[in-house]
Formats: sequence, structure tokens, C-alpha cells
Amino acid sequence: MARVLVTEEIAASGLQELRNAGHEVDVQLGLSPEALIEAVKGAHALIIRSATQVDAATLAAATDMVVVGRAGIGLDNVDVTKATELGVMVVNAPVSNILSAAEQTMALLLAQARNIPQAHSALKEGKWQRSKWEGVELHGKTLGIIGLGKIGALVAQRAHAFGMRLVAYDPYITEERARHMGIESLSLDELLAQSDFITIHLPKNKETTNLLNAESLKKTKQGVRIVNVARGGIVNEADLAEAIRSGHVQGAALDVFEKEPTTESPLFELPSVVVVPHLGASTAEAQDKAGVTIAEQVQLALAGDFVPFAVNVAAGEVSNVVRPFMGLAELLGRFIGGLLDGEPADLEVIYQGEIAGSGTKILTLSALKGLLVATGHASASFVNAPQMAADHHITFSEMSTHESPEYVNVITVRSGQHAVSGTLMTVGTRVETRIVSVDGHSVEIAPASSMLVVRNNDRPGMIGLVGVALGEAGISITSMAVGPDHNNGTALMVISTALPAPTTVVEKVRDTEGILDIHLIALR
Repeated sequence: MARVLVTEEIAASGLQELRNAGHEVDVQLGLSPEALIEAVKGAHALIIRSATQVDAATLAAATDMVVVGRAGIGLDNVDVTKATELGVMVVNAPVSNILSAAEQTMALLLAQARNIPQAHSALKEGKWQRSKWEGVELHGKTLGIIGLGKIGALVAQRAHAFGMRLVAYDPYITEERARHMGIESLSLDELLAQSDFITIHLPKNKETTNLLNAESLKKTKQGVRIVNVARGGIVNEADLAEAIRSGHVQGAALDVFEKEPTTESPLFELPSVVVVPHLGASTAEAQDKAGVTIAEQVQLALAGDFVPFAVNVAAGEVSNVVRPFMGLAELLGRFIGGLLDGEPADLEVIYQGEIAGSGTKILTLSALKGLLVATGHASASFVNAPQMAADHHITFSEMSTHESPEYVNVITVRSGQHAVSGTLMTVGTRVETRIVSVDGHSVEIAPASSMLVVRNNDRPGMIGLVGVALGEAGISITSMAVGPDHNNGTALMVISTALPAPTTVVEKVRDTEGILDIHLIALR
């Protein structure tokens, strides 16, 4: 059972999922920074939203921490670099609020175009001001979308229904993909010059902070209106306020601010500005999805499984083609760690067949993790395995080929003087793992918790000698595969045993005449 510290409100259904999984859920809301440092001691997971600051000091105090979960998208309040250094996984819920954020963008776009909040306030104050709050139509106007990720794409779909011309700036989206979405891909300067409305859908980082400032706002079209439902600080509030006062920018609608919470901004005094207190994800549906999603991610992390939304795992996106092979890749890493007798060496992973070229970074990472665990680094994880390898001067690489003469897909792991290959096989209605080659010897055997790899002279009676030694120690053989090498007169036995063979037995077999080598393989 793990202790999960929750410092901000998340959906009750998410908390219940964690309790149902057998974890202790410790809810402590509104902690001061000092109280948080005390509370994280002994916690295995921390779930937060946007208010809790998880800095280096907090992470250093959390010596048992496995994962920090952010119920939402932005990670401005988490020191991800320090977490990675400490081997703490950081996960978020990047798709939980995308619909809500896209709808909020459209709501602010319409509110800005039609002056709805201003007219509402005036009428409530007893002022009937039809002519003062005349607006503009969205139809036929150019919408510039800065950032064409999931939210930007959803905004584009909705704006298209209003009859808007769509242009976008996103250096990571190809022109062809944008064109398929009915969007013209432009440079940032071109977008600024052509857009009647601009919406922003970017993460906040060094490149995007202060993206719209005094200089870039001068490049915008006269009378442009700007909507920001992304992150505060991407738009310089003081510069935007000045551009509105000068009349160059017609108005703005903001959901986010440089400092939050806040009740002060140079924008608040301007009548053509619509502001709301970071409500982009504030729908019942988004809150529920974020809580459930982050609970699921935390459970996976605590179980040592792959976490789809881990932000500090260097694996990229994981396709449905690749994901079933993760267990096999880690198992092969552990297997070769046994062949290396606890001394890790440089790692190369080779992919053959359909999985070749299918985004195999996570498989290579899995194999590296397996190798490190099998060679005495029990704390190796998807997060810290690359750094741990670098610290021990271990390199790792991968290569792919679509040639696979015997099996649909094969993964081969090489390290030191050893190599082991494996595949997934369909047996009836089941998919099973098979070791198919060890050190150049063809074998086919299901992996087991305890295995022995024995290389010997290829002569009669060798299998019996090993069997007798194991039998005298009370160790049952559950399966065996033998791969002869007729070119050099040797053979390889891969043996599964019901119990791990004691070191005394392994040494006895090693000293037997005709035995060239023996390795104990522990796969659990």
C-alpha cells in the first residue's frame, strides 16, 4: 500500500479509484510551503493542481516519492528537472480539459466580438446602450491560431462552423496536415499581419514567454482582437494594455494572467477587455476527467508500469503497435543482465519486422531499465534510467530493419559479448512471450522467473549431467530448450527451474568437465 498525498481538490471519483486500489489517500488542502515539506515525507505520490508549488526543496524532502501528478495540463508549478534528477515521475492530464478550454476560447471570442459582458453590466446598471456596444460578426473574418495542438485544432473546427478563414502558426505542424484541417499555415509575422482575431494555444516556456509584446503587437493588423486561454505571461499584459489604449488593438479577452490569483492588471480598467479568473478548465466534466485521469496515471506509476502521460520519460508517443512489446523488451534487458553476471555494458537494441520504425524509443528505454535492474540498480525507472546509464558510462542505442526471416517481429538486445532475442507469439487465443535466440544459438522457450543458460561441448550426456546436479539439489526443471552450434561443436541449454538454483549448484555445474559457461537468470 502506498500513501498518496492530495493537496488540492480533485474529483471524488478519482480519489475513490485510488482507495479501491488499496492506497492510503491523505487529503491535506491549503498547505503552506513549510507544511508541504513536512507532509511529503513518507508519501509515495503527490497529487496537485495549479496552486501547489513543488520546488526542489519539496522534492528533496520527499525521499519516498515515486510520482507527482498534476490534475491538469500546465506544469509551471513543478520543478520537472529536479524531479527527473531524483527519479520522480511527473505526470499530467493533458486531454482532460481540452474540450472545455476550446469551448472557453469560443465563448471569449464571441464575448469579445459582441461586447456581451459590457452590455450585460450596463443593462444591469439601468443603461440601455444598443449603439455603444455594437459588435462585429465572426463570419468572413480571419482567425489566427497560434499553436495548433489538440486545443487549437478543436478551436479551428468550431471557428470553421462560423465561416471564419483559418490561418495558423505552429512550427511543429506540417503544411500538409494544416491544409487537411482547412487551415493555411503561416509564419508568425504573416499571421499577426493578416488576422482579425488571434487565439493562443501554447505551453509557457522560454520560447513562448512574452511572445506577444510591444514589438510583436505592432506587427498585428489594425483593430485586431486577442484571446488568451493558454497561460499567463505569453502575452505581456502591460504592452497589450498600451496597444489597446493607442487604438491599434481593438480589444482582448483573457482567461489567464502573468500572476495568479490576481485582482490587479493594467487590462482591468479598459472597457474593451473581457477577463475571467482562469476558468478554461472549470467545467464539471473537465474536473471529473482530470481527477480520474490523474488517479489512473498515479496508479500505473506506483505499479511500475508505463504511464502514457509521463512528461519526463524520454520515450515520445507510444503507439498501440509498440506497447505490447514493452514487457518483452524489459525482460530481454533483464535476461542479458544475467548473462553479464551483474556487470552492465553498452546496450544496443535491434528491431526486426513490423515494429521496426514504429516509434521504439520506449522499448529501448524498457530494455535499458531491465539491464540496470538486473545488474544491481534496483531503483532504475523509466525516468532515471538514461541518467543512471550516463553516470555509469553506459551508452545505449537502437537500430531497425524490416527483415525478419522467421518471425513477424523480433527484438534483439546486445550487450558486452552477449545477445538475446525474443518475440511475441500467438498460441490459440493467447499472446505469449518467447526467447528465440541466445548468443547466436537458436532456442525457443517461454521465459520463467528462474532460468539457467549453460554452454557446453556438444557431446552425449551433457544434459544429463546438468539435470542430475539440479535434481540432487531438489531443483525441478520445468522446461528446456537446446540450441546446438555445429560449426564449433558446442551447444547451449536454456533451462527453466521451479526454484532459483543455489550458487553452490551453479558452481558445481561450472566445474563439470565439458561445461564451458553457466549463467543464472532471474527475471522477477
